[in-house]
Amino acid sequence: MNGDGTRRGSGSRDRSPDDTRLAGQTTEGEQRPKRPDDPEQQARDTVYRLLAARARSRAEVRQALLRKGIDEDVADGVLQKFVAAGLVDDAAFAEEWVHSRRRHQGLGRKALGFELRRKGVDEHVVETVLSTVDDDAEVEQARELVRRKLRTMGALDHTAKMRRLVGMLARKGYSEGLAFRVAREEIERSGDPGPDPDLETP
Repeated sequence: MNGDGTRRGSGSRDRSPDDTRLAGQTTEGEQRPKRPDDPEQQARDTVYRLLAARARSRAEVRQALLRKGIDEDVADGVLQKFVAAGLVDDAAFAEEWVHSRRRHQGLGRKALGFELRRKGVDEHVVETVLSTVDDDAEVEQARELVRRKLRTMGALDHTAKMRRLVGMLARKGYSEGLAFRVAREEIERSGDPGPDPDLETP
C-alpha cells in the first residue's frame, strides 16, 4: 500500500474497467476493455434482455430504452438495427400475442385489439391480425368460457346467471350480441328452463 492509499503492484485483476479508463492507460499487450457506460451497448443489452423474456412491439422496446435513460437518437438507431434484422417485428408480435392471449385468457377480438393498440401496434397491423381470427372459433371459445363458469354458479336463478355470464364475456372482449346469444343457449343446454315466458314483459 502506497502512502496515497493505492495498492502497490496490483495486477489487472484488481482494477475495474472504470479504473483503467480513468488511468488512461493499459499494461503492455493488454486491450482496453469496453466502456461499461457505452450507450449503444447498453441499449443493445437492454433489447436482448427484453426479447429473451417474450416478443415485444417496436413501441414497447423504444419506451423501455427511453426509460433506461438512453438518448432518443441512440435508441432509435439501435432499435432500427433490430427491426432490420427481423428481431423486432410488429406483425409477428401481434400474431403471437393474439394466439397466446386467446389460448390462455380466452380473450375476444375487442380485448385483443385494445391490448395491441395499447402496446403501440399500428392500426393496420391490428386489423389485419384480428381479421384472421375465425368467427366460429371465437364463438366456440366463448361457449367454453360460459360452460366453465356455469359449473360454479350452483342454484343461481336464470337472470343472475345471464347477468354474470354476459358481464364475464364483455370483460373478455366479446361483442354484446354474441355474449347474450351464447349465454342464453348454454344456460338452456345446462337444463335451466329459463324464466316463464308468460311472466316476461312484452
